Amino acid sequence: MDSPWPTSSTRFAGVIGWPVGHSLSPRMHNAAFRALGLDWAYLAFPIDPDHVVQAVRGLFRVGCSGLNVTIPHKQAVIECCSAVTPAVEAIGAANTLIPDGDGGMTGDNTDAEGFLRALDESAPIDLDGAEVLLIGAGGAAKAVAFALKGRGARLRVANRSEEKCAALGEPVAFTREAMEQAASTAVLVVNATSLGMGSDAVPADLPLDALGPGSVAYDLVYRAGRTPWLAAAAANGARTVDGLGMLLHQGAAAFRQWTGVEPPLDAMRAGLAAPAG
Repeated sequence: MDSPWPTSSTRFAGVIGWPVGHSLSPRMHNAAFRALGLDWAYLAFPIDPDHVVQAVRGLFRVGCSGLNVTIPHKQAVIECCSAVTPAVEAIGAANTLIPDGDGGMTGDNTDAEGFLRALDESAPIDLDGAEVLLIGAGGAAKAVAFALKGRGARLRVANRSEEKCAALGEPVAFTREAMEQAASTAVLVVNATSLGMGSDAVPADLPLDALGPGSVAYDLVYRAGRTPWLAAAAANGARTVDGLGMLLHQGAAAFRQWTGVEPPLDAMRAGLAAPAG
C-alpha cells in the first residue's frame, strides 16, 4: 500500500494569480519534485487582487517555501518583500518570492533570465550592439527589455502608447508598415503582447514579411505547438522561440532558489507537455 501523501512534513510552494487555473506551473514543478524524489507539492492559489498582501503574508506564515506570481499581482507583491533583487528594482515587478529565513521574503524576477535562457537554447544570437524590435510595453516587455539591454542590444519598441515605448527604447509606430520596416533591420523580433492568444490566425498587426533567414521571431504567448505567427515566420525561414521555453526557464530559476537543487529540465519539459488532469 502506498504511503499517504502529502504528509505533515511535505513542503509546499505555489503560484498566485487572478485567475490562475490555466497555469501550467503546477504540472511543471510537481514533475520536477517527483523526478528528484523531493517531498514537496506545488499548488495554484487564486488570490483576489483586493487581498494580495494579506494572502501572501498568510501563506508564508503557514510555511510556504516559495511562490511564483503571475498577472495581475507582480507589482502588488513587492509590498510584502523584506528585500528585492536588482532585477525587481529595474523591472518594477516580482514573479518569484523566496523565504529569507527571518520570517520575511525576498522578491526576485526570473522572467528576464528565463527569456535569455530560452533564446540561448533555441536560437542563440550575438545581441551586443544588435538591433531588436520589441512589440509591447507592459510588464512582460519590461522584463524582456531589461534582459536585452543587459546583453547590449539596441531596442526599438512598438506599442499603442508611445509614452510607454520611450521608457524602454526608441519608439516605433504601432502600424504594420512601421513594424515591418523596423523588423527588416532587426536580428530579433519579440512579441510581448497578447496578440495571437486564443486565435488560429496570424495577428494582422504583427510584422511577418520582413522575417526570414537570419532573423529570429520570439513569441511570449505560449500554447501547444507554435503560435500561428511563429509558424508563419518559420515558413519564411526565420528561427523561432516560443513562450514555453521562457516559462520553463523562469520556473527553473525559481526552483533552484527555493530548493537549492539543480532543476531537472527534461522532467519539467515533460510536465509542461503532459495533458491536463
